[in-house]
Amino acid sequence: MKHVVIAGAGFAACTAVKTLRKQGYRDRITLVAPRAELFYYPSLIWVPAGRRDYHDLVVPLDSFLRANDVEFVPAAIESADPANKTVVAGGEAIGYDALIIATGGRYIRKLPGIEHACVTCAGWDDTKRFSDRLAQMDQGRIAFGFASNPNEPSAMRGGPVFEFMFGVDTLLRQQGRRNQFELLFFSPAPRPGQRLGEKAVDRLLGEMSKRSIKTHLGARMKQFSQDSIITEKETIKADLILFVPGMTGPQWAAHSAMTLTEGGFFKADEYCQVEGQEHVFVAGDAGSFPGPDWKPKQAHMADLQAEAAAKNVLQVLNHAKPQHAFKTELICIVDTLNSGSLVYRSDKFSFMMKMPPLHWAKRFFERHYLRAYR
Repeated sequence: MKHVVIAGAGFAACTAVKTLRKQGYRDRITLVAPRAELFYYPSLIWVPAGRRDYHDLVVPLDSFLRANDVEFVPAAIESADPANKTVVAGGEAIGYDALIIATGGRYIRKLPGIEHACVTCAGWDDTKRFSDRLAQMDQGRIAFGFASNPNEPSAMRGGPVFEFMFGVDTLLRQQGRRNQFELLFFSPAPRPGQRLGEKAVDRLLGEMSKRSIKTHLGARMKQFSQDSIITEKETIKADLILFVPGMTGPQWAAHSAMTLTEGGFFKADEYCQVEGQEHVFVAGDAGSFPGPDWKPKQAHMADLQAEAAAKNVLQVLNHAKPQHAFKTELICIVDTLNSGSLVYRSDKFSFMMKMPPLHWAKRFFERHYLRAYR
């Protein structure tokens, strides 16, 4: 009996399970992760408005795993030995015939004073901290920003920052207290959000101007303090800071004996196969993949990569070469709490379209996507 080990329990991991079973694989699958639950990160943007709480975002996977006959090991991956086809989790070695790495990435928290900023995309705790502080404020300056990995510029997650910022602006207007607050956006990039396309950047900056959101662009950040962002050009005062730093690979990658990029990610090819490793594949934020500079770090891409990885695992297990390349595609709805802008980009074309129903479309997609796991 063959044995596929999937490391992680996020979007890519769950999609890999579904794809393996859909493709007819009936042998053993083991999922290794600290908890048997899927955390739906895209809906963190609605927490400040009180439209989502912790229990809305955490989806237990027990039923999903039973339905797909998946063994679960409740432990974090500690290291990997591809030469002997094993991973270590919870102090125990787990053998595999093929491994799919889907443990996600992590945010670089090296800037001095970053503890003063809320890294909302990292999960519940920072998002709740930001939300609670916002609710307690009567007035003040709120700053929103993001940065990239200097060794891998595409390793960033800026879209949710725009959504948090526009959502907070809408919320304060709905509460009738927007004039008591000053909102500002900061980024070391002179034109942030370029992966969405040049026209999209213009529209985003125009939307900020329309909403009276001040911008501080093109200056490298040096540190944070309790009430400011310090860049190489200026000190920006702020009472509340939301910041999403660049991303890097999982911490255990350094103990994997596998090829990593300068940015700290598992280096993969167009088939999601880790360089030099015939039986190891990666999907989602843990990997660095070939493609255009605008290739996104988002759940949709993680799903596309996981589908390709799972199909190629079956090729390898059948002693064939991988032949399923993943599609590079950016698609997202930049939500503003009462409206939204659909952004699409591929190698062939790109567009951005704004209309109020897209807010409800994003909420509908959340329910539709999670239905498979609930």
